[in-house]
This record gives sequence, C-alpha cells and structure tokens, in this order.
Amino acid sequence: PSADTFERVFARIDPKEFKACFIQWIQAISQLTKGEVIAVDGKTLRRSHDQSKGKSAIHMVSAWACTNGLVLGQTKTEEKSNEITAIPELLKILEIEGCIVTIDAMGCQKRICETIIEKGADYIFSLKGNQGNLHNDIQLYFQSQRESEFADVSFDYHETTDAEHGKIEVRKYWTLSDIDWLQGKEHWKNLTTICMVERERQFKNKTGKETSYYIGSVESNAKTFAHAIRSHWKVENSLHWVLDVSFREDESRIRKDHAPDNFAVLRHIALNMIKKEDSVKKSIKAKRLRAGWDHDYLLKVLNA
Repeated sequence: PSADTFERVFARIDPKEFKACFIQWIQAISQLTKGEVIAVDGKTLRRSHDQSKGKSAIHMVSAWACTNGLVLGQTKTEEKSNEITAIPELLKILEIEGCIVTIDAMGCQKRICETIIEKGADYIFSLKGNQGNLHNDIQLYFQSQRESEFADVSFDYHETTDAEHGKIEVRKYWTLSDIDWLQGKEHWKNLTTICMVERERQFKNKTGKETSYYIGSVESNAKTFAHAIRSHWKVENSLHWVLDVSFREDESRIRKDHAPDNFAVLRHIALNMIKKEDSVKKSIKAKRLRAGWDHDYLLKVLNA
C-alpha cells in the first residue's frame, strides 16, 4: 500500500478498539509473575499537535512491565484533562493481580490507589507536596526518627551502592509500618508502609544529596521498596527513551484524526515484538533495520 493508504486507514481506525485489541494480544503472549513491578507513566508526543485546528499534542499514559520488558497497555489523556483521570481508566483494563504498581507523585491519588487495590495489586507512590500535609508529616516524622537513630520504632533498612563512569551513588532505604499516628491514613486504601530514601552522589569533587518519600500497601520490607523504586525508572529508560531514540517518536509529524493515537499503539506493538525476539543480540534500532532488510528475520519478529 502507498503512504496515502496507510494515512487514510490509521486516521480512521477507532483508537479505543485498536487499544482493546492490543490489550487482548499482550495478555495472550505474556504472563506476569507475582510481585512484578508495573511502572505507570506518561509521555507527550511532541509533534502530534495541529495548530491550524487548535489541536494540542497528545499525551499517552503507558503501563510497563519491568521484568518482562513489555508495554502492557496505554491510554490517551483527554483534552483539558491529565494523567490523574487517565491512569484509573488504564488500570481497569489491565490484568495486574499480584503485581506492584509504581507511579510518580503526579499519580499519588486516593482514587488511583483504590483502583489498584480493587484489581488485586499493591502500590508504591512517590510523595511530593501535592497531597496537602501528607508529605510534610511523613518528612518530619522520618527526620525525628533519623535523629534518634530509629531507637523507638521498628523499621527495616536496605542500602545499595552503584559505581560507574566515575560516579558513585549510595542509596539508603528505611521503611516503617507503625503509622497509626498518620493523619488521613484511613483515606488511602490499604496504606501499610511509609518509606524514606536518601541518595548521595559523588562525581569527581562534587557531592549531592537528595531525600525522597514514598507510601505503599506493601509490607515493611526495605529491599522490596528499593527494587520497586529503582525499577520504576525503567519506564523512562527502556520505553520512553527507546521510543524517542530508536523510533524517533518525538519527531513524528503524524497528526491527522486518529492517526497519532493509533501510531503510538503501533510503536508499542513493534517494540514488544522486537524485545520478545531474542535470537539476535543487538540494539532495538539495529533489529528494526534488520527486520526491514531481511524478510526471514522479519518473520521471526512477527512470530516471536
């Protein structure tokens, strides 16, 4: 088919039906293990806007299975809306029972945690100042406990050290489940544990420190929290970065009708297929090129 035919077809396909087909396909070819981390995050397709029609760039929220390395599903945020409304809709159509869902501070919402628990999963949310006094209360509590070296409370601790390219990063994790004192705790479904993470980075002669706070429905296990928090960044490194570099998504000028939504799903399909085909140990970009040049390898990718 010519480029014009592709344009007409993908501009007219109902994106909701196309996404439903994607979900059914990915559930048929993959199986999530108990405790797998599902990272949920959004990405704007920067050139999908159409100024002549007053259409802003679309923003897609995706769910990434960190162990399997696959996109589980995606949904577009509606006009004049944001991730807060899109995330529950995405979670409702996914099979995530027994998994741990991680979301950054934007998605730290009561409605979202309820949806996750209703789906039989657990959650770990990053905290910032968008939840009233919740962040400040947890921050002050951890600071006071840190000063007393956690002498009066039961806690769990885990520490990791990474060293690469001349940079050393030490991460310290504390988790506590003694949170009956926390105001508003009852509004967060199954809230069980709070977590503090201290990160210290050394590069050449410079040292930087950063402290973050998290809430979760997972039992107080610092190693589990450390794994989930670190895994969350795979949605940036293994999905969003790959879409931009290997698929050049941000450079795409596709913008007519439903075509931007559908091509976003199409890229996710292609990425999942390429990642599942493991007979060739090359980059995503190199495997895409080979699939375009070698029909035998293309059939391997399509049958992966």
